[in-house]
Amino acid sequence: MLAATLLSLGVVFLAELGDKSQLITMTYALRYRWWLVLSGVAIAAFVAHGVSVTIGHFLGAALPARPMAFASAAAFLIFAAWVWRGPASAGEAVSTGRSSRLTLLSVVASFALAELSDKTTLATVTLASHHDWAGVWIGTTVGMVLADALAIGVGTLLHRRLPEHLLQTLAGLLFLIFGLWLLFDSALQWRYAAIAVTATVAVCAAVAAAAQTLLRRRAGAANAGAPPDLT
Repeated sequence: MLAATLLSLGVVFLAELGDKSQLITMTYALRYRWWLVLSGVAIAAFVAHGVSVTIGHFLGAALPARPMAFASAAAFLIFAAWVWRGPASAGEAVSTGRSSRLTLLSVVASFALAELSDKTTLATVTLASHHDWAGVWIGTTVGMVLADALAIGVGTLLHRRLPEHLLQTLAGLLFLIFGLWLLFDSALQWRYAAIAVTATVAVCAAVAAAAQTLLRRRAGAANAGAPPDLT
């Protein structure tokens, strides 16, 4: 069991470095408290890898990747719209406890769906079919949490240094790109379309951000050069 745990931990940790799961985790950390995101990641990893281990060890089967990818893509597109909706108004304000529970549920649901349609699932199923299932479950869960804890650290650092409106726009954009990539690449299996669509969205966002920055600088320069109001 110990050997299976250490092997699974190392495999998943290395597989997650630079993977979309880390980017997803960092995106959540841009907007929400680190402990809330880490708790959601831990719960989602425990559930997702438990399902993978069960299927790989006891059933010897594979997860239906395309249906999971469709569900995951829909979740990320919905969450992008939710992020861009902005903070609740005074009449729509919710209690801190309810907001935290909703955030935790969103992290767990979207992260679990993303993992069940990710290459880590295949690795977990393969490991569980040849090694101790409990060790694989523990190792893959811990490896996932450790890898994504690094991304949470980066997201928390950016959260402290960047303005709130920029973080909101960036988070929504990243969720949109994740959703579109999962839809076209994993669900529809149109790799070139996925590259084209996500690249177009990224370029358009960069152009819009550059144009907005230029307009703000021009407005600031105009205001600085305007004569003082003596009335």
